[in-house]
Amino acid sequence: MKAITVPTWYYRHFGADRSLDVPAEGYGGWNKADLEMDADRTALVVMHAWDCGTWDEYPGWHQAVEYIPRSYDICKRVMPGLLETVRSNKMKVYHVVRPNSEYYKGLSGYLRAQSMTSVREESFDRIEQDPVMARMLRFKSEFSYPGEANKADIIRGQAAIDFPEEVRPVGTEGIAENADQLFALCKEDGVNHLIYTGFAINGCLITSPGGMLDMQKRGLLCSAIRQAVTAIENKETARTEQAKELALWYVALMFGFVYDLDDLLNAISLE
Repeated sequence: MKAITVPTWYYRHFGADRSLDVPAEGYGGWNKADLEMDADRTALVVMHAWDCGTWDEYPGWHQAVEYIPRSYDICKRVMPGLLETVRSNKMKVYHVVRPNSEYYKGLSGYLRAQSMTSVREESFDRIEQDPVMARMLRFKSEFSYPGEANKADIIRGQAAIDFPEEVRPVGTEGIAENADQLFALCKEDGVNHLIYTGFAINGCLITSPGGMLDMQKRGLLCSAIRQAVTAIENKETARTEQAKELALWYVALMFGFVYDLDDLLNAISLE
């Protein structure tokens, strides 16, 4: 065990005070504690970090996914230093990629994960779709997200995605396209704590294959780095990134902890 001590954000979600107009305002809220971390059993996860091209190349995709520029900024400004520190201190790095894509298929880290899992399609019984439901879903796709005019650009862009240069896997770093592959990597490497980075904290990092929901079901602690994620924002939240703040609270409440970048880098570097 390589124990390090890391200043760690947690949310004190109790203490409702019935004497207040809003009892939840009695909660303890965000607090920080120096907690132990086993660096040998912890891995950094880079999830859904994509080169999505430019607005000029895929305007429909960029119109529907407004956080792409923020993801590019994080990849250029935050990820190089984070990855360099983690790698130089022999901590594990995993990459969770877009399933059924080609941009990672020939890399050794993916072949390693693939070799440890059976080839199978996860399947569920599904409710039969009737004509009314089909019309509702069509309306949602056309007028809510992503918008009928944007679909062609999204399809073209997703077919051409790649790793941004700043977060490209190195050596045999594990690459997983689903939860079974990521879990197999964790089992082989003795990892029980995943610290997520990538895009987006209130979408893919929680619900996509290999996200926090999947991995928590398999017994892993799932945390995040505040400065290394962004969120899906809407018209009302984008200016202040309120959706990101709410998502970090949700991670701290339901999955694990939240780290500040400098606190984590300093703790790792001191080891």
